Amino acid sequence: MNLKSKIGLGTVQFGLDYGISNKSGKTPMKEVESILGFALKEGIDTLDTAVAYGDSEKVLGSVGVNSFKIISKYLPESESKLTIDDQLKNSLHNLTKESLYGYLAHRPLDILSNSSQWDQLKIFKEQGIIKKIGFSLNKPEELEGLLDAGFQPDLIQVPFNYFDRRFEQLTKKLHSDGCEIHSRSTFLQGLFFRDPYTLPTHFEEVKDLIKNIQDSTKNLAGSLLRFVLEKPFIDKVIIGVENGIQLKENLENLNNVFLLTDRMFEISESILVPSNWP
Repeated sequence: MNLKSKIGLGTVQFGLDYGISNKSGKTPMKEVESILGFALKEGIDTLDTAVAYGDSEKVLGSVGVNSFKIISKYLPESESKLTIDDQLKNSLHNLTKESLYGYLAHRPLDILSNSSQWDQLKIFKEQGIIKKIGFSLNKPEELEGLLDAGFQPDLIQVPFNYFDRRFEQLTKKLHSDGCEIHSRSTFLQGLFFRDPYTLPTHFEEVKDLIKNIQDSTKNLAGSLLRFVLEKPFIDKVIIGVENGIQLKENLENLNNVFLLTDRMFEISESILVPSNWP
């Protein structure tokens, strides 16, 4: 299996300064062009963006993304002040696309109190503007609530990494039912690479764990990425890069990896969900 083809590119860095390890800020447009050109040559065909990612969609549209499958995400009307219909029109305009591969709810729990959102997504699908509809999720309870209420997605995006396997059982079941599974947060926003003893006390419970993994794993980035890529129930692993060198390194790192021990950790959501970080 060609593991590279399972990689998708996250584009939040193209529109915002993002990530605990980001030292260089928003990626310049010329660099975006270079990243996308290299990605295509390496068989990477999926880009993940969102209305909430600053001007990421505009940057992608300016560079040209017709060779890629695009997944975007919308916000609730109460947050964006725009209807889903208007948000989609803006996204298509910014991306210079007539349709999207996927369109996901960025705040999926809002569907439970506003089910008309889901009806609208199904209309987009029927019209052929969107191929797959679904959710971008943070917690398994969100997915359980939506499935219990009868909202069956075609595609979901969930956090999944060596520390965080909270979604594993749910995604295995959904995948076997034909739902496409995308994962993000492979490197926990760079937390795996930080010097653990320079981290705030908030991260106390994982400092020794991070140190042990760093000390025992020569090719840590490659090992962490390969750990997720090799999960058969994950269709795409979305990774973010700030420049072409990072993408090239990520792909080269897939060779000669140290296979991480397949183990489950008990780590609190205060660590696993970056929005809980100080």
